[in-house]
Amino acid sequence: MARPRSFDEDEVLRVARDQFWATGYAAARVDDIAAATGLGKGSLYGAFGDKHQLFLRTFDKYSAAMVEGVRRQLEGPDAGAYERLRAHVAAVADATASDVCRRGCLLAKGTAELSGQDPAVVATARRTFAAIEELIASCVAGAQRAGEIDPNADPGHLAGLLLAVLRGIEALGKGGSSPESLRAIAETAMAVLPRP
Repeated sequence: MARPRSFDEDEVLRVARDQFWATGYAAARVDDIAAATGLGKGSLYGAFGDKHQLFLRTFDKYSAAMVEGVRRQLEGPDAGAYERLRAHVAAVADATASDVCRRGCLLAKGTAELSGQDPAVVATARRTFAAIEELIASCVAGAQRAGEIDPNADPGHLAGLLLAVLRGIEALGKGGSSPESLRAIAETAMAVLPRP
């Protein structure tokens, strides 16, 4: 009979995620992850599989949490949809501006590093970006119904534009753009949305 696990799985995944996030997938060493978690390599492999499986667990968990965070920020009644959208765009700029370690987004980092060689990473990234874009489109449509955005504009197109701006803000922040520049980009993105 197998012994019950004597560690917090979520905590181990958090520590592993932070290791992958700090170094990237290729540079992350299982020895370092084991040391950081306090688990032996055998326990780590037994619980999570190899390095790739561990990365996918952390990447999927991070991506799901990201979608849930966007959902919490954007869902709600039509009244207030524009303000929620504006607050979300500003929050991404603020979070990026305050990332003094320039760690960036694990979703972007993992996708950039592994998309050419890892179909599972591509599938998670595609699913995550589609879910976020749909949440933005739904919020845009709510703002249209509330009379805050031109009802003739395509909410899907506007959502795609905002998603590209948000991902661009994150990339520029990682590249060292100033907080003022990132916040100005966010404000400009909202300013160019067609109003009624």
